[in-house]
Amino acid sequence: MECQNAIRRACIFDTTLRDGEQSPGAALTAAGKMRLARQLAKLGVDVIEAGFPAASRGDFEAVRRIAADIGRSDGDPALMPAPVICGLARALTRDIELAWNAVSHADRPRIHTFLAVSDVHLRQKLSLSRRAALVRIRDAVSFARGLCEDVEFSPEDATRADPEFLEEAVSAAIAAGASTINIPDTVGYALPEEFGRLMERLIQRCDPCGREIVYSAHCHDDLGLAAANTMAALAAGALQAEVTINGIGERAGNAALEEIVMAISVRGDRVALETGIRTAEIARTSRLASDLTGLQVQANKAVVGKNAFAHASGIHQDGILKDQSTYQIMRPEDVGLHRVDLVLGKHSGRHAFRERLIQLGADVDETMLDVAFARFKGLCDQKKSVTDSDLEALVADLETHADDQFRLADLQVVSGRPGMPTAT
Repeated sequence: MECQNAIRRACIFDTTLRDGEQSPGAALTAAGKMRLARQLAKLGVDVIEAGFPAASRGDFEAVRRIAADIGRSDGDPALMPAPVICGLARALTRDIELAWNAVSHADRPRIHTFLAVSDVHLRQKLSLSRRAALVRIRDAVSFARGLCEDVEFSPEDATRADPEFLEEAVSAAIAAGASTINIPDTVGYALPEEFGRLMERLIQRCDPCGREIVYSAHCHDDLGLAAANTMAALAAGALQAEVTINGIGERAGNAALEEIVMAISVRGDRVALETGIRTAEIARTSRLASDLTGLQVQANKAVVGKNAFAHASGIHQDGILKDQSTYQIMRPEDVGLHRVDLVLGKHSGRHAFRERLIQLGADVDETMLDVAFARFKGLCDQKKSVTDSDLEALVADLETHADDQFRLADLQVVSGRPGMPTAT
C-alpha cells in the first residue's frame, strides 16, 4: 500500500460494512452495502473491510461485488485510486479461502484473519492451549499469505492477554507473512496510556528482522475511550486506525472515523500525522450511513451531531459572530456542512437575536428591537428553542400591532379517516 511507505501517513481502515454492521438492528442489504462502499471510496478511505464472507452467502456476494466494482481502478474515475478491499476470516482454512475468493477481484485485495489470544477466550471459547493457538496462527497466516500478498492478523482480545504471550502471537504472525498487525481492544477495556505503551512495546519487540510491518489499532467504546485509545496507539507508532462511520459497531461501537480524522486534522501539529480523507465528504457519509442502518446520530455526537456546530449560549453566540475561532476549532465547511447554527433560546443574547432578524430580512429599528427582544425572551420561557417562523411572526406582530386587533381564544382540530378533516 502507498500509505505504508509514506512518513507518518495514517491509513484509515473503515470497517463500517463489517464491524459496524454488527450493531444490533443495523444489518445492511446488498444494495445498501454497495452504496455505502462507493461513498467510502469517495471519502478517501485507504481500506474498506467489506464484510465477513464466511458469515453467509449474501455477505460473500456483497464482498465479491464491492471488490469487483469499487475495488478496481477501471471502474468509476471518481473513485480512483481504488481502495484496498479486505475480507475478514477466522483462522480457519475454509474462512480464508472464502475471503480470498471474494476479495481477489479487487486490484488490491487483503485477507484479514484473527484468533483470540486472551486466556479467557482460549479456555472458554476455543478450548485451545497457548501452544495450539500459536500453531493455528502460523498455519492460518501462512495459508493466507500463499493466496494473497497483503495479509493482516489480529490477536483478538489483545488488551486482556498476557503481554508475553501476545508478543509470541504477534511474532508468529509476522514470521508467517503478515504485513499488518492489528491490535484490538476487543471489549473496550484499555486506558489510553496503557494501550499506547502496549503498542510501543509490540512495535519495539516483535519485528527483529526489521520488516516494514504496519501496526494498527481497533478500539471499542465500552468505556467511552475508543477514540482516545486509537489516538494513543497512533502516537506510539501505529500507522493504521480501524474505524467506523458514526462510531457504530458491536455493543457501544468502535472508534468513529470522523473523530479520528478530525483529531489528526486539527491537531496535526501535535501528532505529526496526516490522512488522505476528503473531509468535506464526512457529513454526507455520516448521513448516508445513518439512513441505511436506521441508527440515528445523537445530537451531541462529535463532528457530525446536529449540535456539533450549534451555539446556544449568548456569550458563545456573541463570540462566534465576531470571530468563529473564539468557540470553534473546526469550520463546518471542513466536514461538509454549510453554516454555524446559532440556536435561539433563553440563553441567547441581543447580538445573536439582532443578527438572526437581519438574516431574515426584518427591518427593525432600535426602539422596536428593544420591544422585540423583550417579547422574544418571554417566548423563550414557553419554548425550548425559537424558530425562524416564530421570529417572523413576532416581527409581523409588532409591525401590525395585531395583538390589539385579534386574540386567539380557542383552537380545535379534528382529523382522521374516513371523515373529512376539519378545523375551527
